[in-house]
Amino acid sequence: MMHRLFRRSVVRALALLLVVLLAVPFAATLPPVAPVEAQERRSIVDFFFGRPRARDPVYETYGDGDSFAPAPRRAPAKPRVKRTKAKPAAAPAPAAEPVVVEKRPDAKTVLVVGDFIAGGLASGLAQAFAETPGIKVEDRSEVSSGLVREDYFDWPDMLPAFADDVKPALIVISLGANDRQQINLAGSREKFRSEAWTSAYTDRVKAFAEQARGRGVPLLWVGMPSFQSASMSADMVVLNGIYRAEAEKAGGQFIDIWDGFVDEDGKFITTGSDVNGQQVRLRGADGINLTAAGKRKMAFYVEKDIRRLLGENAGAEGGIPAASGMKDLLVSAPTSDSILRTPPISLTDPELDGAAGLLNPQAIGKGNGLSLRDRLIEKGDVAAAPAGRVDDFRLAKPSTVISNPVMRN
Repeated sequence: MMHRLFRRSVVRALALLLVVLLAVPFAATLPPVAPVEAQERRSIVDFFFGRPRARDPVYETYGDGDSFAPAPRRAPAKPRVKRTKAKPAAAPAPAAEPVVVEKRPDAKTVLVVGDFIAGGLASGLAQAFAETPGIKVEDRSEVSSGLVREDYFDWPDMLPAFADDVKPALIVISLGANDRQQINLAGSREKFRSEAWTSAYTDRVKAFAEQARGRGVPLLWVGMPSFQSASMSADMVVLNGIYRAEAEKAGGQFIDIWDGFVDEDGKFITTGSDVNGQQVRLRGADGINLTAAGKRKMAFYVEKDIRRLLGENAGAEGGIPAASGMKDLLVSAPTSDSILRTPPISLTDPELDGAAGLLNPQAIGKGNGLSLRDRLIEKGDVAAAPAGRVDDFRLAKPSTVISNPVMRN
């Protein structure tokens, strides 16, 4: 019995050894088992929405072909974006340059003097005559000048120097916006618009106008416009009255621009019509200075007088063209005798033209001089309706109405 048990034990041991020996070469060919990673704890978000599945490791073989190792994880390739070259933006069309007309050597010069209003006027006149070769504008204005502060800028002393320099054919004066201040008279200061101030200022305006007119050229004195300040506008009305009187006494001409910068009620406006009738901004935010459109509008009032005084052909290149150059404008005289020149005929007194009667011998009826409206309002007379009209209520109808079948039905 013991011998049989021993034999079974030996056979089992040999079989186990054989199994072990056979399993060793096979286990060598298996890939190494990756260590088990520690599992992360699941959060409540993972519980409701799940966790993303981890990708299975990818194995690469080494050079011997028998061993494997997990390949390094590569970042996913970004989708290739096709880039197209942006087309260059079209260059904006260059702004049209203003036409520069070269002035003629004998062009007539307009000298503009005064304060900042005169400076704006000179700018507007330069634009108005930009395409006129026969007229050029010289701006010799001083922004803060006037006739009150002679210690700051002495216009009676500077005007001859400017006139000798530019040899003007016409002088334009515009000042007064800076003169609302005390005037120094023999060491004493007189209050603005007092009796002494007004008398002294009038004398200075008179002397300055006569000095400009003494150059032997036309003088245009341009008045002040309205301002946003009501008191300043009221003062400008008084000063414009002085400028008008003294300029005309000296033989010059006063140009009133007031209506161009007020509304129909005479109140100051910031926006109004320009020279083309378009609504634009004419004055600055301070209610004093003028915009480019306002300067051009102010020059519009002066431009026509400058052309008139300097001559109709001052801006023409070659003067007035000959008759041969105006063929399309000439009207030839009639060749037939069908058109006769007859004197006018008086309808009330035919004997004035040498005749004794009209073509219609029936006398012309004379009225009482009252219109239908006057007769209705003053006397209550209603004009008789024409025969056949719906408001003709006469009992005895004219024969032309009774015989009309349309009216009879």
